[in-house]
Amino acid sequence: VQLQASGGGLVQPGRSLRLSCAASSLDYYNIGWFRQAPGKEREAVSCISRSDGRTFYTDSVKGRFTISRDNARNTVYLQMNSLKPEDTAVYDCATLLDCAIEYMYGALYDPGTPWGQGTLVTVSS
Repeated sequence: VQLQASGGGLVQPGRSLRLSCAASSLDYYNIGWFRQAPGKEREAVSCISRSDGRTFYTDSVKGRFTISRDNARNTVYLQMNSLKPEDTAVYDCATLLDCAIEYMYGALYDPGTPWGQGTLVTVSS
């Protein structure tokens, strides 16, 4: 399934943004958010399971980011609060076998993961 990430932009430190990941029949999938900062490797950010809404967050975003899903709208959201300059990156979403860190690593290192263009988040004053 082809996912479409959107909602990025330029924000000041401390402000908020909400990203969206959309696709048809998204309710069938576990979804992960990933990001790639300039000059760095892509990293796992958060995921949400399709079955029980279980979530995962990488340590650097815990307490600031919230992932949620609206199956009626076929959309997964990433609410990002208290943004920091180090959150600057291209954010993208992908389907996962399950919502857990090992499956996010699996997506990261699988050459077949269909990454899209993502959406750019720039946090700067």
